[in-house]
Amino acid sequence: MYKKYLVVASRMDRAGYNIVLQLTQFGKFDTYIVDDEIIYTRNLNLNLIKEYDFIIFASKHQSERKMKTLSVHPVGNWKTAEYGGVNGKVGKSSAMFMKQAFEKLTKNAKEHNLDSYSVTMESTHHGPLIDKPSMFIEIGATENEWRDTKAAFVVAKTISQMINEFKENPYNEIVIGIGGPHYCPGFNRIQGETNVAISHIIPEYALPLTEEMIKEAIAKTQEELDFVIIDWKGVGKSEERQKIIDILDKNYIQHKRTSEVK
Repeated sequence: MYKKYLVVASRMDRAGYNIVLQLTQFGKFDTYIVDDEIIYTRNLNLNLIKEYDFIIFASKHQSERKMKTLSVHPVGNWKTAEYGGVNGKVGKSSAMFMKQAFEKLTKNAKEHNLDSYSVTMESTHHGPLIDKPSMFIEIGATENEWRDTKAAFVVAKTISQMINEFKENPYNEIVIGIGGPHYCPGFNRIQGETNVAISHIIPEYALPLTEEMIKEAIAKTQEELDFVIIDWKGVGKSEERQKIIDILDKNYIQHKRTSEVK
């Protein structure tokens, strides 16, 4: 599916820059170091990006909770684009690529004893918006973690494995997630322990769901969708659940609860 990969990081981003430095230990890869922040499309050379099949953004992650995390997530904005991108538009995402990246990152963190870090998916958020499939892989959430050479090594190892080893899996069931918190504990379990591959995630804070949102998520998933998974307890009140069901049923989209995916 993907033959040419580009790893993008910012000179302003300590974690992203460290990841690219560590990547040199695993071979020669195409990298693109940007002078400004990579979440803004205007800072990127789109003519260069057009030459590649898949873009991997290596970056820091910031959060008020200051959790030590290694994370992956698709790109885009369900509502307002506060941090790059375009209002109501999300980027192209591969559910199979996201799944394998999450699995390899989890495995590598364990092998290299990064027990103090949580490996997690994040819901789809922030820019840049580009016309290529992409994924962010990040180290969070403070200067200490961004400078952590071991964490950068684990992320770089994961990137190298994805570029060298990614394969399409015809047995994966392709889904989109709706509901739950930003760090997606229910979807993390499914991504890591089942045959289901998750593309975009629409978190509870981005609700109420609209037809445009679900259609955008489906259109920007590279593989053909099998069904939608709903974090049943993570979508608010019963009225909101029913609204989600009504939208999915109206568009003939099958759906399951997270608890139904074993």
